This record gives sequence, structure tokens and C-alpha cells, in this order.
Amino acid sequence: MKETNSLFGDIQLSKKIYSAIADMGFEEPSPIQSKTIPMVLEGHDVIGQAQTGTGKTAAFGIPMMERVTDSRQIQALVLTPTRELAIQVSEELAKIGKFRRIKTLPIYGGQSIDRQIRALHFGVQVAIGTPGRLLDHIRRNTIKLNSVKMLVLDEADEMLDMGFVDDIEAILQHIPAEDRQTLLFSATMPKPIAALAAKYMKTPKTVTISKEQLTVPLIDQVYYETRDKLDGLCRVLDLEDADKLIIFCRTKRGVDDLVVSLQGRGFMADGLHGDLSQSQRDKVMKKFRDGKLEILIATDVAARGLDIDHVTHVINYDIPQDHESYVHRIGRTGRAGKKGIAITFIGPREYRQLKLIENLAKTRILRKQLPSPADVLERQRDLLKGRINRMVEQGGFSDYHTIVSELAADYDPLDIAAAALKLFQEGFKEKPDSEDSAPNFANTGGQPGMVRLFINAGKAQKIRAEDIVRTIASEADIQGSRIGVINIYEKFTFVEVPEDVAERVISVMHKNTIKGYKVNVEPAKGR
Repeated sequence: MKETNSLFGDIQLSKKIYSAIADMGFEEPSPIQSKTIPMVLEGHDVIGQAQTGTGKTAAFGIPMMERVTDSRQIQALVLTPTRELAIQVSEELAKIGKFRRIKTLPIYGGQSIDRQIRALHFGVQVAIGTPGRLLDHIRRNTIKLNSVKMLVLDEADEMLDMGFVDDIEAILQHIPAEDRQTLLFSATMPKPIAALAAKYMKTPKTVTISKEQLTVPLIDQVYYETRDKLDGLCRVLDLEDADKLIIFCRTKRGVDDLVVSLQGRGFMADGLHGDLSQSQRDKVMKKFRDGKLEILIATDVAARGLDIDHVTHVINYDIPQDHESYVHRIGRTGRAGKKGIAITFIGPREYRQLKLIENLAKTRILRKQLPSPADVLERQRDLLKGRINRMVEQGGFSDYHTIVSELAADYDPLDIAAAALKLFQEGFKEKPDSEDSAPNFANTGGQPGMVRLFINAGKAQKIRAEDIVRTIASEADIQGSRIGVINIYEKFTFVEVPEDVAERVISVMHKNTIKGYKVNVEPAKGR
């Protein structure tokens, strides 16, 4: 039976691929996707010049997953500069190809090569790898590239900076040139990359996504880092004095889930996304404009073109994919000379994306500590006192005297009143289970409350303690005084950082540079 097609913007895709990208939250193609995907589907070689965060993985991943067949041989190969990018690309490609059951495999150093050999033996259609480990497999004869029809060089300028050009050329010798489609993506186009393209690509089409000149509105921009975004959001909502508030989520499902969660906590919230009919959209917007709705939760596409006055707060519940989306989102507030507030929630591993947005948008997003339960209680206390004052003056609560009298036989009247207020304010909650998702840093050999990290650079690279403190403090946005013991040896270093920021430090420092030297950072093994 022939598979039906669906439209992603103006691009016709098979039903299975369209369903997968709809599940991922893509409502319409980004500029690089709308320009690149049709060219790739037509069979052209393509050079894509675009910054990180523009959606280039899907730009090559969507047509790749359309063209890969059921054959259990490697038909597409993606070369990336780092293992982190290889894993990230593999995960995204697997999501795009999930309904077609396309098998992807990241191939990188630092993971057991035997495990990779076993996976290759069982059959892989798309391989994503770093040049060094791929060459290792080629020399061992454990990988076959003779069936590769599509080759992608991702972040080519980064691979040049890391000295991988010779390795790339060595790998290319093992891929048949006939019928091979080559795609190259790079933020910049230095001469060695241009030479590589001229040598190995066939009359490539060029796609350039220029950085849009965007103006950041004059509003307060802050971010909160938390593992539990819903809890953090609720604390902020309880404390902020908002008139109208828009919350942005990345996917339609995310909008629906957050609407249910906030409505269940008593907030007047509703959602807006691409699956709603026009009449449903109009109904939600009328409630929001009339003040019957204090919180509008939306995807980027659904919020496009909305003209709403008096929006005091914009909240990025999910961090935007690029700086342009960030600026468009926060521009919903701070209009007509009025003060606006933009709040972004991030997890520990999203800190690097936040910094990228901050740099490209040429703005400053200030770190803030989440309001504590005590802060929230103080605010709620003031509100409650005002309500109770009005209720006492108004009267009409004698029907409840009997309940209080009965409870007073067993409990202190002060406890009864306090429990009633808590029930009214918070509802009845069971004690939460401990969080299992936090990483275990217990065996790194650090001092109590500290995590000891391993860095593969030391005296041989002329690295000093002040270089490490300055770099970590700057990149991870923590005070240098919080960094603990530093032991520098000839070729490696140990440094202790507070446990509450350890995951963030690892995320932003791994593959980062200290004094121009690219480093690996990971939890140390126990002493």
C-alpha cells in the first residue's frame, strides 16, 4: 500500500517522517530547513553556511531519513568534531526516523569499541561518528562504507580547528565517489574547507542563513536554573505581580501538559498551538484579552502575529532553539514604553545554549536564585492576611463554627486555623519522593559538598590555577571563591567545585578551552 504524504511548510514528506517531526514539536521548517531539504531531496550536493542552533541537523536529517532504505548496510554517514555532537545528532536522527525504524549509531572515542562492533554487526543504516574513531574501525575492518550514498560533514570549521581535515580525506577514500551525495555545514568558510568542498563535491548548491539584525527590547531579562521546572515556575508565578503573562513551550504536547499542570494548581491558564481550530484559538485569545485568563501558554508558531497589549511577563519554560526565537518571544512584553520582564528556565545542561543565545543576541541575561518556599510563603501570607481581614469584616461564616469547635477538642485552635489556611493555599499534598534523576557525584574523592573533576591538561600546557578559576567562573557563571582545591600535575589537573553546580561546570567546560587548549572535563574517579 502506497504511503500518503503530508506537507511540512511547502515541503512534501512521507507520512511516517511527517508524523515523527510533528511529534518532535516542529510546526514549520526553519529558514535553513525550507531551503536545504528540497535541494537534498532532489539529489544535489549542498553547502550550508549557518550558525549553531538554526535547525541544521533536521535540515539534513529529514531528507536523509526519507532516502535511507530498509537495507541493513550503512547508507548515510555523518562526521562530527566531538562525541557530544555525535550523540546529539544520533538522537535527533533516531527521532526523525523512528516510524521507519531506521537504526542510527554514534561512533566515538571513550566508549567501548567492542560494543560499537557488536552494534555494527547487527546492522546500522546511519552512522554518526568522530573522524578518529571512524578511522580506527576502518583500519580494523569492522565498518563497511562501500554502500554510503550520503555523506554529511557537520560543523566542518570546528573539525578544521581540531586538525581533522587529513582524517576526513582518509575516510573519503573509503566511500565510493560515484552516486555519493555530499552535504557540508559550517558556520564559517575558511580556505581549507572551501578547498575540501571544491575537491569532493559535485557542483554544490549553497545555502546561507545570514544572522538577522535583531533589537532586544529594554526589559529585565533573568534566568533560573533548576531540575524541576514546574516547581520553579510555580514559585515564580506565586511571587511575581503579573497582569498578562505568556509562557513559551517548544512542543504542542508540552503546551497541553503545562496547561493541565497549572490548571490543576489553580492558575487561570490555557494553551495555544497549531492543532487548535480557528474558533478554539479565537475563544482562548478573547479570554486572554478580556482578563479572564492570566496565563497564555503557546508554541512559537501559534504566538506569531499576536498583538496583545499589557503583557507584563514572558517566560521561556523551554529554552528557545536559537537567539532569533528568543528575541521574538521576549519582544511580546515591554511595549509602548512600559516595563517588561523576560524569564528563562534552564536545566544544568542547557547553560551553554543560554550563553550562545546571550552572545548572538548581544544581550545580558542575569542569573537569579529561585524564590525559596519561605519567600513564597511571605508573599502568600500578606495576600492571605488581606483576604482574611475582608472575610472577617464581611461575616457569614457561622456555618463553619461547628467544625472548628469539634476539632478544638483534640487540637490547638491556632494549629486548626493554620492547617485550614495551608489546605486552602496549597491543597493536600503527600510528602514528595526523593529525586532519583540527580547524578551521583558521591565517589569522586572531593571534600564534603564538593565534586572533584578531572581535566586532561596540566603543567605541560602551562596551565595555572588562576587560569582554571578564571575560566570556570566565567563560563559557568559562578563565583571564583566557590572553586575548591586545585591540584595541577604534568598532563592533567584535579579541581573541586560545589556539588550544586558540578553538572553545569561539566556541561559548559567539556570540549571548552583553557588558554586556547581544548580540554575534556569529567567527574574524577575515587581516590
